[in-house]
Amino acid sequence: MPFKNTFFKSAFSVDNVIFGLDDSKLKVLLIRRKGEPFKGEWALPGDLVHPKENLRDAPKRVLKELTGLVDVYLEQVHTFGKVDRHPVGRVVTVAYYSLVNIHKVKPRAASFASEVEWFPVFDLDSLPFDHLEILHKCTSRLQKSVRTMPIGFELLPEKFTLSDVQDLYEAVLNKKLDKRNFRKKFLSMGILVDVKEYQTGVAHRPAKLFRFETETYDEFKAKGFNFEI
Repeated sequence: MPFKNTFFKSAFSVDNVIFGLDDSKLKVLLIRRKGEPFKGEWALPGDLVHPKENLRDAPKRVLKELTGLVDVYLEQVHTFGKVDRHPVGRVVTVAYYSLVNIHKVKPRAASFASEVEWFPVFDLDSLPFDHLEILHKCTSRLQKSVRTMPIGFELLPEKFTLSDVQDLYEAVLNKKLDKRNFRKKFLSMGILVDVKEYQTGVAHRPAKLFRFETETYDEFKAKGFNFEI
């Protein structure tokens, strides 16, 4: 009995870091908590894993229950298990992250979330629990991913400019990139198709429009590459 009393008094939870791009800024979806602990504060959408629930099912259930988002691909990133990370007791959490198109999803608050809102990732300096550490870890994973596989298919419109692509990479990496070098390297990958069209309704000189070459894009996602600027 001492063995059971000692080792079976902890819980598992999941926390979801949902990234999106808006106004050339990398943003994360947060919920405002209705109850304690940290009532009224903005936090990552997360909750405890049910006793008879598979870990792989929990993050999607939690995301749906708190934000209404469904059919979101979630990738497991890291496990956080500091003894005092949760004020109620010993809770080990598994963090997941995803990229979504902000303009194609409509999150809504439910359960113990009173509000949902997108926040600029690099403007956040405080979150409850260890959620800021979780956010930093997932942001680091995303920044590493953009250097080894293409992103943009899920985030950009069907037709876009090279400036749109560079804005996306700069938003994720949180730094300015040399325009000439970026375009030269990105075009050399062969994942963009010139659609022979130009922007319309802009005050400046219209830029060329491109789309992704799906087959090549998928090959790069599967095999990976080294994209350093």
